Amino acid sequence: MTNPIHIIGGGLAGSEAAWQAAQAGVPVVLHEMRPVRGTDAHKTDGLAELVCSNSFRSDDAEANAVGLLHAEMRLANSLIMACGDAHQVPAGGALAVDRDGFSAAVTAKLEAHPLIGIVREEVTGLPPGNWDQAIIATGPLTAPSLAEAIADQTGTDALAFFDAIAPIVHFDTIDMNVCWFQSRYDKVGPGGTGKDYINCPLDKAQYEAFVAALVDGQKTEFKQWEGTPYFDGCLPIEVMAERGVETLRHGPMKPMGLTNAHNPTVKAYAVVQLRQDNALGTLYNMVGFQTKLKHGEQVRIFKTIPGLENAEFARLGGLHRNTYINSPTLLDPTLQLKGRPGLRFAGQITGCEGYVESAAIGLLAGRFAAAERLGQPISAPPATTAFGALLNHITGGHIVSDEEPGKRSFQPMNVNFGLFPPLEPGTKLRPDDFEGRFRGKDKTIAKKKATTARALRDCRAWLGMAPTVKAAE
Repeated sequence: MTNPIHIIGGGLAGSEAAWQAAQAGVPVVLHEMRPVRGTDAHKTDGLAELVCSNSFRSDDAEANAVGLLHAEMRLANSLIMACGDAHQVPAGGALAVDRDGFSAAVTAKLEAHPLIGIVREEVTGLPPGNWDQAIIATGPLTAPSLAEAIADQTGTDALAFFDAIAPIVHFDTIDMNVCWFQSRYDKVGPGGTGKDYINCPLDKAQYEAFVAALVDGQKTEFKQWEGTPYFDGCLPIEVMAERGVETLRHGPMKPMGLTNAHNPTVKAYAVVQLRQDNALGTLYNMVGFQTKLKHGEQVRIFKTIPGLENAEFARLGGLHRNTYINSPTLLDPTLQLKGRPGLRFAGQITGCEGYVESAAIGLLAGRFAAAERLGQPISAPPATTAFGALLNHITGGHIVSDEEPGKRSFQPMNVNFGLFPPLEPGTKLRPDDFEGRFRGKDKTIAKKKATTARALRDCRAWLGMAPTVKAAE
């Protein structure tokens, strides 16, 4: 019998890695420490539990890099995307999911797979030598003992920072006489109607008072982690407020593309948006409102938002630790630790950022490990694909500082078009029935569409040479 691949961590990356390897015909043992040992952010013992937002972000595969990554993962028969699609909730142009239904579906699929065994235990050190093929996918909440073992093995200190969790509000406590349903620019996404967000309007005085309250509010103190380098994609709301009174109006509270249904002639100075968080529509999360405010301060300050005066919170914001390794230095192009053959890393611990990106790196790690176990050549995805662009960022996409030799410059990043190689000279941007010339924003969109078309073409060709895997559903 073929020796199993051992995967440590049952989050999105570990779950996807297990699925891909098992579907390729290789047995897998998935080690998950919950509920034996919990974390500060997880609430259940389900696999692939979403602990921050419930959104997989844009599902636009033509003009958005994460939407393209969705499409490539679907082509690769991703378990995470299959379960996400099956449990989507309305969210404008984004793909958002019912977090409980999603996690339950992933767990059920993995438990039912004949080649996957799930062991509930904490792995406190690096995989033993007889685990000759293993993947560490412990994510941003890696247990301290394992993190120390990784640091001892690599000789490199893991960097730690905090992702902040946004509050969730009970829908029936939101005043819809003040708020209204509308997606920005009325955009319709998968499962949506163009009215997928609840909008709370603020005038200038209300907005400025709100910003002042955020800045002055009492925050949770973590003296041992002072100077934590927050990732810009998940900054706490109060940290953004501290950067200037107008910062939030150009970020999560921007009023553009929205018209107050109750008073169409008056333009809001700023808007707080809430997005559906579960399939029943009973819970809504405050978009972009990750926070480290103390719980009492959250209730006091957030209830000053028009329409939320009587809000009841199903969950208040909080913080969790995020640990990641210096992947460009430590990992080879197949996500394997350079100092230990057969040991791979996957997910956010590699320095990717976001649910979908984490799952995508798990998908690649699972395929690479399975190919190696089966004695097949490992075929890396082309750099022109979203898979390849993200992989290249992780394994080599950092800048070395000439001014500070040896200083670590690698930072977590979401997939974006800046990670893709430029289009080849002479690439046709316009369709056959368009005789004009693209300019400005139209040209930018046309270039994105050409980039995604190239990516999907190259991804299909790459998958055609990869080991055959069965669909997730």
